[in-house]
Amino acid sequence: MTQRAQTVLLTGATGYIGSRLNEHLLSRTGTTLRVFVRNRRKLRDSIREQVEVAEGDTFDLKALSQALQGVDTAYYLIHSMRAGKDYEDRDRRSAENFRDACIQAGVKRLVYLGGLGVKATASRHLLSRIETGEILSARPKQLQTIWFRAGVIIGSGSASFEIIRNLVQKLPLVITPKWVGTLTQPIAVDDVVSYLSQALDAEIQDSVMVDIGSRAMSFREMLLKAARLMGLKRVLIPVPLLSPRLSSYWLTLFTPVPYQMAAALIEGLKSETIVQNNQAQTCFPQISPVSYEQAVQTALIELENDAVLSRWCDSSGGQVCDIKDQADTTAAVLRDRREFPLDSLSRETVFQSLTSLGGESGWFAYNILWQLRGVIDKLLGGYGLNRGRRENKALRLGDALDFWKVVDIKPQKRLLLLAQMKVPGKAWLEFDLQEDTLVQTAHFHPRGLLGRLYWYAVLPLHLFVFGGLGRKILKQAAALERQGLASHPPIGD
Repeated sequence: MTQRAQTVLLTGATGYIGSRLNEHLLSRTGTTLRVFVRNRRKLRDSIREQVEVAEGDTFDLKALSQALQGVDTAYYLIHSMRAGKDYEDRDRRSAENFRDACIQAGVKRLVYLGGLGVKATASRHLLSRIETGEILSARPKQLQTIWFRAGVIIGSGSASFEIIRNLVQKLPLVITPKWVGTLTQPIAVDDVVSYLSQALDAEIQDSVMVDIGSRAMSFREMLLKAARLMGLKRVLIPVPLLSPRLSSYWLTLFTPVPYQMAAALIEGLKSETIVQNNQAQTCFPQISPVSYEQAVQTALIELENDAVLSRWCDSSGGQVCDIKDQADTTAAVLRDRREFPLDSLSRETVFQSLTSLGGESGWFAYNILWQLRGVIDKLLGGYGLNRGRRENKALRLGDALDFWKVVDIKPQKRLLLLAQMKVPGKAWLEFDLQEDTLVQTAHFHPRGLLGRLYWYAVLPLHLFVFGGLGRKILKQAAALERQGLASHPPIGD
Protein backbone atom coordinates (compact mmCIF):
# COMPACT_ATOMS: atom_id res chain seq x y z
CA MET A 1 0.00 0.00 0.00
CA THR A 2 1.70 3.19 -1.24
CA GLN A 3 1.44 6.36 0.82
CA ARG A 4 0.11 9.29 -1.17
CA ALA A 5 0.92 12.92 -0.43
CA GLN A 6 -2.31 14.57 0.69
CA THR A 7 -3.92 17.01 3.09
CA VAL A 8 -5.90 15.38 5.88
CA LEU A 9 -8.45 16.88 8.26
CA LEU A 10 -8.91 15.14 11.61
CA THR A 11 -11.92 15.91 13.77
CA GLY A 12 -12.13 14.58 17.32
CA ALA A 13 -8.35 15.03 17.59
CA THR A 14 -8.45 15.50 21.37
CA GLY A 15 -10.66 12.47 22.00
CA TYR A 16 -9.72 8.92 22.93
CA ILE A 17 -9.26 7.57 19.39
CA GLY A 18 -8.36 10.88 17.77
CA SER A 19 -5.40 11.51 20.08
CA ARG A 20 -3.89 8.17 19.11
CA LEU A 21 -4.67 8.49 15.41
CA ASN A 22 -2.99 11.89 15.48
CA GLU A 23 0.32 10.24 16.38
CA HIS A 24 0.03 7.74 13.52
CA LEU A 25 -0.81 10.37 10.92
CA LEU A 26 2.11 12.55 11.98
CA SER A 27 4.50 9.68 11.26
CA ARG A 28 3.45 9.61 7.59
CA THR A 29 5.69 11.23 5.01
CA GLY A 30 4.21 13.78 2.65
CA THR A 31 1.00 14.23 4.63
CA THR A 32 -0.20 17.65 5.76
CA LEU A 33 -2.30 17.16 8.88
CA ARG A 34 -4.94 19.68 9.91
CA VAL A 35 -6.98 19.23 13.07
CA PHE A 36 -10.43 20.70 13.70
CA VAL A 37 -10.94 21.31 17.43
CA ARG A 38 -13.12 23.43 19.69
CA ASN A 39 -10.12 24.60 21.70
CA ARG A 40 -6.54 24.55 20.37
CA ARG A 41 -5.16 24.66 23.92
CA LYS A 42 -6.31 21.08 24.48
CA LEU A 43 -3.77 19.89 21.93
CA ARG A 44 -0.45 18.89 23.44
CA ASP A 45 2.36 21.33 22.73
CA SER A 46 4.30 18.79 20.66
CA ILE A 47 1.22 18.12 18.49
CA ARG A 48 0.30 21.78 18.07
CA GLU A 49 3.76 22.49 16.65
CA GLN A 50 3.40 19.85 13.92
CA VAL A 51 -0.15 20.34 12.64
CA GLU A 52 -2.35 23.02 11.16
CA VAL A 53 -5.01 23.95 13.72
CA ALA A 54 -8.53 25.05 12.80
CA GLU A 55 -10.86 26.04 15.65
CA GLY A 56 -14.60 25.56 15.57
CA ASP A 57 -17.21 22.82 15.51
CA THR A 58 -19.53 21.21 13.00
CA PHE A 59 -22.33 23.67 13.85
CA ASP A 60 -20.14 26.62 12.85
CA LEU A 61 -20.57 26.35 9.09
CA LYS A 62 -18.08 29.09 8.24
CA ALA A 63 -15.32 27.59 10.38
CA LEU A 64 -16.11 24.11 9.04
CA SER A 65 -15.93 25.28 5.43
CA GLN A 66 -12.58 26.98 6.01
CA ALA A 67 -11.16 23.91 7.77
CA LEU A 68 -12.03 21.68 4.79
CA GLN A 69 -10.48 23.84 2.10
CA GLY A 70 -7.85 21.89 0.15
CA VAL A 71 -8.50 18.67 2.11
CA ASP A 72 -8.22 15.31 0.33
CA THR A 73 -9.39 13.02 3.17
CA ALA A 74 -11.45 13.96 6.23
CA TYR A 75 -11.88 11.91 9.41
CA TYR A 76 -15.17 12.17 11.28
CA LEU A 77 -14.61 11.02 14.89
CA ILE A 78 -17.46 12.92 16.49
CA HIS A 79 -20.47 11.85 18.51
CA SER A 80 -22.62 13.54 21.13
CA MET A 81 -23.61 10.76 23.52
CA ARG A 82 -23.05 12.95 26.58
CA ALA A 83 -24.25 16.21 25.04
CA GLY A 84 -27.77 16.09 26.52
CA LYS A 85 -31.11 14.51 25.79
CA ASP A 86 -31.14 15.83 22.22
CA TYR A 87 -27.89 14.10 21.24
CA GLU A 88 -29.56 12.20 18.39
CA ASP A 89 -30.69 15.40 16.73
CA ARG A 90 -27.26 16.97 17.32
CA ASP A 91 -25.56 13.92 15.79
CA ARG A 92 -27.88 14.09 12.81
CA ARG A 93 -27.33 17.79 12.13
CA SER A 94 -23.59 17.51 12.75
CA ALA A 95 -23.23 14.67 10.22
CA GLU A 96 -25.31 16.48 7.61
CA ASN A 97 -23.27 19.66 8.03
CA PHE A 98 -19.99 17.79 7.74
CA ARG A 99 -21.01 15.72 4.71
CA ASP A 100 -22.35 18.74 2.81
CA ALA A 101 -19.29 20.84 3.67
CA CYS A 102 -17.00 18.02 2.44
CA ILE A 103 -18.85 17.86 -0.88
CA GLN A 104 -18.74 21.63 -1.29
CA ALA A 105 -14.98 21.70 -0.54
CA GLY A 106 -14.23 18.87 -2.98
CA VAL A 107 -13.05 16.36 -0.36
CA LYS A 108 -12.39 13.01 -2.04
CA ARG A 109 -12.73 10.59 0.89
CA LEU A 110 -14.48 10.66 4.27
CA VAL A 111 -13.54 8.15 7.00
CA TYR A 112 -15.95 7.50 9.88
CA LEU A 113 -15.76 5.28 12.96
CA GLY A 114 -19.12 4.07 14.27
CA GLY A 115 -20.43 1.14 16.25
CA LEU A 116 -21.40 -2.43 15.39
CA GLY A 117 -25.07 -3.34 15.53
CA VAL A 118 -28.21 -3.84 13.46
CA LYS A 119 -31.02 -1.30 13.47
CA ALA A 120 -33.71 -3.80 14.47
CA THR A 121 -32.13 -4.49 17.87
CA ALA A 122 -29.74 -1.57 18.38
CA SER A 123 -29.87 0.61 21.47
CA ARG A 124 -30.77 4.28 21.21
CA HIS A 125 -27.11 5.26 21.28
CA LEU A 126 -26.02 2.67 18.71
CA LEU A 127 -28.97 3.59 16.52
CA SER A 128 -27.73 7.17 16.46
CA ARG A 129 -24.24 5.99 15.48
CA ILE A 130 -25.73 3.90 12.66
CA GLU A 131 -27.84 6.83 11.48
CA THR A 132 -24.74 9.04 11.49
CA GLY A 133 -22.98 6.55 9.22
CA GLU A 134 -25.96 6.45 6.88
CA ILE A 135 -26.05 10.24 6.66
CA LEU A 136 -22.31 10.55 6.00
CA SER A 137 -22.43 7.91 3.26
CA ALA A 138 -25.70 9.07 1.65
CA ARG A 139 -24.01 10.83 -1.32
CA PRO A 140 -21.71 8.10 -2.76
CA LYS A 141 -21.48 9.73 -6.19
CA GLN A 142 -20.24 12.98 -4.67
CA LEU A 143 -18.25 11.75 -1.68
CA GLN A 144 -16.64 8.36 -1.05
CA THR A 145 -17.14 7.16 2.54
CA ILE A 146 -15.25 4.43 4.38
CA TRP A 147 -17.45 3.61 7.35
CA PHE A 148 -15.73 1.52 10.01
CA ARG A 149 -17.85 -0.16 12.68
CA ALA A 150 -16.32 -1.46 15.91
CA GLY A 151 -17.71 -3.06 19.05
CA VAL A 152 -16.01 -2.98 22.44
CA ILE A 153 -12.66 -1.19 22.15
CA ILE A 154 -9.96 -2.49 24.50
CA GLY A 155 -7.01 -0.29 25.39
CA SER A 156 -5.54 1.59 28.32
CA GLY A 157 -7.92 4.43 29.07
CA SER A 158 -10.88 3.09 27.06
CA ALA A 159 -14.24 3.11 28.85
CA SER A 160 -14.79 -0.60 28.23
CA PHE A 161 -11.38 -1.61 29.55
CA GLU A 162 -11.66 0.60 32.63
CA ILE A 163 -15.06 -0.91 33.44
CA ILE A 164 -13.70 -4.45 33.09
CA ARG A 165 -10.52 -3.69 35.06
CA ASN A 166 -12.36 -1.98 37.92
CA LEU A 167 -14.98 -4.70 38.27
CA VAL A 168 -12.35 -7.44 38.28
CA GLN A 169 -10.04 -5.65 40.72
CA LYS A 170 -12.69 -4.57 43.22
CA LEU A 171 -15.17 -7.44 43.30
CA PRO A 172 -14.05 -11.03 44.05
CA LEU A 173 -17.72 -12.01 43.75
CA VAL A 174 -19.49 -10.34 40.84
CA ILE A 175 -23.28 -10.35 40.61
CA THR A 176 -24.03 -10.23 36.90
CA PRO A 177 -27.25 -9.44 35.01
CA LYS A 178 -28.29 -11.46 32.00
CA TRP A 179 -26.73 -9.01 29.53
CA VAL A 180 -23.24 -10.32 30.37
CA GLY A 181 -24.05 -13.26 28.10
CA THR A 182 -24.52 -11.04 25.04
CA LEU A 183 -21.96 -11.57 22.30
CA THR A 184 -19.70 -8.86 20.97
CA GLN A 185 -16.41 -8.76 19.06
CA PRO A 186 -13.85 -6.73 21.02
CA ILE A 187 -10.96 -5.07 19.25
CA ALA A 188 -7.68 -3.55 20.45
CA VAL A 189 -7.45 0.22 20.19
CA ASP A 190 -4.17 -0.12 18.28
CA ASP A 191 -5.95 -2.17 15.62
CA VAL A 192 -8.71 0.42 15.35
CA VAL A 193 -6.09 3.11 14.78
CA SER A 194 -4.33 0.92 12.19
CA TYR A 195 -7.55 0.51 10.19
CA LEU A 196 -8.26 4.25 10.35
CA SER A 197 -4.76 5.30 9.34
CA GLN A 198 -4.52 2.79 6.48
CA ALA A 199 -7.84 4.02 5.12
CA LEU A 200 -5.90 6.99 3.73
CA ASP A 201 -4.17 4.86 1.10
CA ALA A 202 -6.58 1.94 0.68
CA GLU A 203 -7.28 1.30 -2.98
CA ILE A 204 -11.06 1.33 -2.63
CA GLN A 205 -13.17 2.77 -5.42
CA ASP A 206 -16.64 2.98 -3.88
CA SER A 207 -18.14 3.75 -0.51
CA VAL A 208 -17.90 0.79 1.84
CA MET A 209 -18.91 -0.32 5.33
CA VAL A 210 -16.09 -2.17 7.11
CA ASP A 211 -16.94 -4.16 10.26
CA ILE A 212 -13.90 -4.83 12.46
CA GLY A 213 -13.30 -7.03 15.50
CA SER A 214 -11.55 -10.08 16.91
CA ARG A 215 -13.18 -13.36 18.00
CA ALA A 216 -16.75 -13.12 19.27
CA MET A 217 -17.17 -13.52 23.03
CA SER A 218 -19.53 -12.55 25.81
CA PHE A 219 -18.94 -9.83 28.37
CA ARG A 220 -18.83 -12.60 30.98
CA GLU A 221 -15.96 -14.29 29.12
CA MET A 222 -14.15 -10.97 28.86
CA LEU A 223 -14.39 -10.44 32.63
CA LEU A 224 -13.08 -13.92 33.43
CA LYS A 225 -10.20 -13.73 30.92
CA ALA A 226 -9.17 -10.30 32.22
CA ALA A 227 -9.20 -11.66 35.78
CA ARG A 228 -6.87 -14.52 34.82
CA LEU A 229 -4.48 -12.13 33.08
CA MET A 230 -4.42 -10.01 36.24
CA GLY A 231 -3.70 -13.06 38.37
CA LEU A 232 -7.09 -12.93 40.10
CA LYS A 233 -9.75 -15.56 40.67
CA ARG A 234 -13.26 -14.22 40.31
CA VAL A 235 -16.70 -15.80 40.62
CA LEU A 236 -19.59 -14.51 38.52
CA ILE A 237 -23.14 -15.14 39.76
CA PRO A 238 -25.91 -14.45 37.24
CA VAL A 239 -29.02 -12.71 38.57
CA PRO A 240 -31.78 -12.56 35.93
CA LEU A 241 -33.84 -9.97 37.83
CA LEU A 242 -31.16 -7.25 37.84
CA SER A 243 -32.77 -4.44 35.80
CA PRO A 244 -30.86 -2.14 33.42
CA ARG A 245 -31.38 0.75 35.86
CA LEU A 246 -29.94 -1.21 38.78
CA SER A 247 -27.13 -2.45 36.55
CA SER A 248 -26.29 1.15 35.64
CA TYR A 249 -26.06 2.16 39.31
CA TRP A 250 -23.95 -0.94 39.95
CA LEU A 251 -21.48 0.05 37.23
CA THR A 252 -21.49 3.66 38.40
CA LEU A 253 -20.54 2.72 41.97
CA PHE A 254 -17.67 0.38 41.09
CA THR A 255 -16.25 1.87 37.89
CA PRO A 256 -15.14 5.36 36.76
CA VAL A 257 -18.06 5.99 34.38
CA PRO A 258 -20.98 8.25 35.39
CA TYR A 259 -24.58 7.01 35.41
CA GLN A 260 -25.56 8.43 32.02
CA MET A 261 -22.68 6.71 30.27
CA ALA A 262 -23.19 3.45 32.19
CA ALA A 263 -26.85 3.42 31.17
CA ALA A 264 -25.95 3.91 27.49
CA LEU A 265 -23.33 1.14 27.60
CA ILE A 266 -25.68 -1.32 29.29
CA GLU A 267 -28.46 -0.51 26.85
CA GLY A 268 -25.99 -1.31 24.07
CA LEU A 269 -25.00 -4.63 25.67
CA LYS A 270 -28.58 -5.88 25.57
CA SER A 271 -28.19 -6.68 21.85
CA GLU A 272 -25.39 -8.46 20.01
CA THR A 273 -22.74 -6.37 18.26
CA ILE A 274 -21.31 -8.81 15.75
CA VAL A 275 -19.41 -8.26 12.51
CA GLN A 276 -21.87 -8.35 9.59
CA ASN A 277 -19.47 -8.40 6.63
CA ASN A 278 -15.96 -9.48 5.59
CA GLN A 279 -14.87 -6.14 4.14
CA ALA A 280 -12.05 -5.89 6.70
CA GLN A 281 -10.36 -8.94 5.16
CA THR A 282 -11.17 -7.83 1.61
CA CYS A 283 -10.07 -4.20 1.87
CA PHE A 284 -7.41 -4.44 4.59
CA PRO A 285 -5.89 -7.94 4.35
CA GLN A 286 -2.61 -6.72 5.85
CA ILE A 287 -4.27 -6.14 9.25
CA SER A 288 -4.86 -9.12 11.55
CA PRO A 289 -6.57 -7.96 14.77
CA VAL A 290 -4.86 -9.22 17.92
CA SER A 291 -6.78 -11.37 20.38
CA TYR A 292 -8.72 -9.95 23.31
CA GLU A 293 -6.11 -11.41 25.67
CA GLN A 294 -3.29 -9.60 23.86
CA ALA A 295 -5.24 -6.34 23.91
CA VAL A 296 -5.82 -6.59 27.67
CA GLN A 297 -2.16 -7.49 28.29
CA THR A 298 -0.98 -4.45 26.32
CA ALA A 299 -3.37 -2.18 28.21
CA LEU A 300 -2.15 -3.52 31.57
CA ILE A 301 1.50 -2.95 30.60
CA GLU A 302 0.75 0.65 29.58
CA LEU A 303 -0.95 1.25 32.91
CA GLU A 304 1.95 -0.27 34.81
CA ASN A 305 4.44 1.91 32.91
CA ASP A 306 2.33 5.07 33.35
CA ALA A 307 2.09 5.37 29.56
CA VAL A 308 -1.62 6.01 28.95
CA LEU A 309 -1.79 8.27 25.89
CA SER A 310 -5.52 9.06 26.09
CA ARG A 311 -8.63 8.26 28.12
CA TRP A 312 -12.34 7.90 27.41
CA CYS A 313 -13.11 11.17 29.24
CA ASP A 314 -10.57 13.31 27.34
CA SER A 315 -13.27 14.82 25.14
CA SER A 316 -16.95 14.57 24.29
CA GLY A 317 -19.73 16.26 22.42
CA GLY A 318 -20.73 18.32 25.43
CA GLN A 319 -19.38 20.52 28.19
CA VAL A 320 -18.74 17.62 30.54
CA CYS A 321 -15.32 17.00 29.04
CA ASP A 322 -14.69 20.29 27.23
CA ILE A 323 -12.55 23.10 28.65
CA LYS A 324 -13.38 25.95 26.28
CA ASP A 325 -14.09 29.16 28.20
CA GLN A 326 -13.83 27.29 31.51
CA ALA A 327 -10.66 28.92 32.89
CA ASP A 328 -12.29 32.25 33.75
CA THR A 329 -13.27 32.33 37.43
CA THR A 330 -14.57 35.92 37.45
CA ALA A 331 -18.17 34.67 37.45
CA ALA A 332 -17.66 33.23 40.93
CA VAL A 333 -19.36 35.21 43.71
CA LEU A 334 -18.22 33.10 46.67
CA ARG A 335 -14.59 32.31 47.46
CA ASP A 336 -12.49 30.54 50.07
CA ARG A 337 -8.95 31.95 49.75
CA ARG A 338 -5.99 30.67 51.74
CA GLU A 339 -2.30 31.57 51.65
CA PHE A 340 0.59 29.27 52.56
CA PRO A 341 4.15 30.67 52.74
CA LEU A 342 6.68 28.65 50.75
CA ASP A 343 9.48 29.43 53.20
CA SER A 344 12.58 28.04 51.51
CA LEU A 345 10.80 25.64 49.16
CA SER A 346 11.27 26.10 45.41
CA ARG A 347 8.23 26.81 43.26
CA GLU A 348 9.26 23.93 40.98
CA THR A 349 9.05 21.40 43.81
CA VAL A 350 5.77 22.79 45.14
CA PHE A 351 4.28 22.62 41.65
CA GLN A 352 5.46 19.04 41.31
CA SER A 353 3.79 18.24 44.62
CA LEU A 354 0.44 19.81 43.80
CA THR A 355 0.30 18.21 40.34
CA SER A 356 0.57 14.78 41.99
CA LEU A 357 -2.81 15.24 43.69
CA GLY A 358 -5.63 12.77 43.14
CA GLY A 359 -5.79 9.30 41.73
CA GLU A 360 -3.85 6.73 43.72
CA SER A 361 -2.07 9.50 45.70
CA GLY A 362 -5.33 10.78 47.14
CA TRP A 363 -5.85 14.33 48.36
CA PHE A 364 -3.17 14.39 51.06
CA ALA A 365 -5.40 15.61 53.93
CA TYR A 366 -8.72 14.31 55.30
CA ASN A 367 -9.01 11.69 52.57
CA ILE A 368 -12.03 10.21 54.33
CA LEU A 369 -13.98 13.44 53.65
CA TRP A 370 -12.90 13.45 50.01
CA GLN A 371 -13.95 9.80 49.69
CA LEU A 372 -17.31 10.53 51.31
CA ARG A 373 -17.89 13.34 48.82
CA GLY A 374 -16.95 10.95 46.05
CA VAL A 375 -19.46 8.34 47.21
CA ILE A 376 -22.20 10.99 47.42
CA ASP A 377 -21.33 12.14 43.92
CA LYS A 378 -21.53 8.57 42.60
CA LEU A 379 -24.95 8.08 44.22
CA LEU A 380 -26.10 11.25 42.48
CA GLY A 381 -24.90 9.89 39.11
CA GLY A 382 -21.58 11.75 38.94
CA TYR A 383 -17.98 10.63 38.42
CA GLY A 384 -16.90 10.24 42.03
CA LEU A 385 -13.23 9.86 42.89
CA ASN A 386 -12.62 6.59 41.07
CA ARG A 387 -12.24 8.25 37.65
CA GLY A 388 -8.65 8.77 38.77
CA ARG A 389 -6.10 10.34 36.46
CA ARG A 390 -4.35 9.51 33.18
CA GLU A 391 -0.83 9.39 34.64
CA ASN A 392 0.48 9.42 38.19
CA LYS A 393 3.31 11.90 37.64
CA ALA A 394 2.13 14.48 35.10
CA LEU A 395 -0.94 16.51 34.26
CA ARG A 396 -1.86 18.15 31.00
CA LEU A 397 -4.59 20.53 29.95
CA GLY A 398 -7.92 18.71 29.64
CA ASP A 399 -6.95 15.78 31.88
CA ALA A 400 -9.54 14.31 34.21
CA LEU A 401 -8.49 14.36 37.86
CA ASP A 402 -11.03 12.35 39.89
CA PHE A 403 -14.15 14.54 39.81
CA TRP A 404 -12.20 17.58 38.57
CA LYS A 405 -11.01 18.65 35.12
CA VAL A 406 -7.74 20.49 34.41
CA VAL A 407 -8.84 23.67 32.63
CA ASP A 408 -5.64 25.68 33.00
CA ILE A 409 -2.07 24.73 33.79
CA LYS A 410 1.00 26.96 33.72
CA PRO A 411 4.23 25.30 34.87
CA GLN A 412 5.52 26.57 38.23
CA LYS A 413 2.66 29.09 38.30
CA ARG A 414 -0.97 27.96 38.15
CA LEU A 415 -3.19 24.89 38.27
CA LEU A 416 -6.93 25.42 37.84
CA LEU A 417 -9.42 22.59 38.31
CA LEU A 418 -13.08 22.73 37.27
CA ALA A 419 -15.45 20.70 39.44
CA GLN A 420 -17.34 17.96 37.61
CA MET A 421 -19.03 16.52 40.68
CA LYS A 422 -22.76 17.06 41.08
CA VAL A 423 -23.04 20.50 42.65
CA PRO A 424 -25.75 23.25 42.55
CA GLY A 425 -23.57 25.73 40.70
CA LYS A 426 -20.13 25.96 39.14
CA ALA A 427 -16.96 25.44 41.18
CA TRP A 428 -13.22 25.72 40.65
CA LEU A 429 -10.18 24.94 42.77
CA GLU A 430 -7.20 27.15 41.97
CA PHE A 431 -3.57 26.93 43.01
CA ASP A 432 -1.50 30.04 42.25
CA LEU A 433 2.22 30.07 42.98
CA GLN A 434 3.31 33.61 43.70
CA GLU A 435 6.85 34.68 44.53
CA ASP A 436 6.95 33.21 48.05
CA THR A 437 3.37 32.04 48.62
CA LEU A 438 1.01 29.28 47.51
CA VAL A 439 -2.44 30.84 47.12
CA GLN A 440 -5.23 28.27 47.17
CA THR A 441 -8.73 29.44 46.27
CA ALA A 442 -12.05 27.64 46.03
CA HIS A 443 -14.31 29.62 43.67
CA PHE A 444 -18.07 29.05 43.50
CA HIS A 445 -20.86 30.45 41.36
CA PRO A 446 -24.09 29.28 43.06
CA ARG A 447 -27.21 28.33 41.13
CA GLY A 448 -30.07 30.00 42.94
CA LEU A 449 -30.86 29.71 46.64
CA LEU A 450 -29.95 26.02 46.71
CA GLY A 451 -26.44 26.85 45.55
CA ARG A 452 -25.93 29.39 48.33
CA LEU A 453 -27.30 27.02 50.96
CA TYR A 454 -24.92 24.33 49.70
CA TRP A 455 -21.89 26.64 49.95
CA TYR A 456 -22.59 27.70 53.52
CA ALA A 457 -23.44 24.13 54.53
CA VAL A 458 -20.03 22.83 53.42
CA LEU A 459 -18.05 25.90 54.46
CA PRO A 460 -17.18 24.43 57.92
CA LEU A 461 -15.67 21.39 56.16
CA HIS A 462 -13.44 23.71 54.12
CA LEU A 463 -11.63 24.59 57.33
CA PHE A 464 -10.36 21.01 57.52
CA VAL A 465 -10.21 19.95 53.87
CA PHE A 466 -8.76 23.03 52.19
CA GLY A 467 -6.68 24.18 55.14
CA GLY A 468 -5.10 20.76 55.42
CA LEU A 469 -4.67 20.44 51.66
CA GLY A 470 -2.36 23.43 51.26
CA ARG A 471 -0.23 22.44 54.24
CA LYS A 472 0.12 18.86 53.01
CA ILE A 473 1.12 20.01 49.52
CA LEU A 474 4.01 21.96 51.04
CA LYS A 475 4.89 19.07 53.36
CA GLN A 476 5.02 16.74 50.37
CA ALA A 477 7.23 19.24 48.51
CA ALA A 478 9.60 19.43 51.48
CA ALA A 479 9.86 15.63 51.54
CA LEU A 480 10.68 15.59 47.82
CA GLU A 481 13.50 18.09 48.34
CA ARG A 482 14.93 16.18 51.30
CA GLN A 483 14.90 12.93 49.33
CA GLY A 484 16.34 14.56 46.23
CA LEU A 485 13.34 13.38 44.17
CA ALA A 486 12.34 16.75 42.79
CA SER A 487 12.04 16.71 39.02
CA HIS A 488 10.37 18.68 36.30
CA PRO A 489 7.79 16.45 34.61
CA PRO A 490 6.54 17.57 31.20
CA ILE A 491 3.40 19.66 31.38
CA GLY A 492 0.86 19.69 28.57
CA ASP A 493 2.73 17.06 26.55
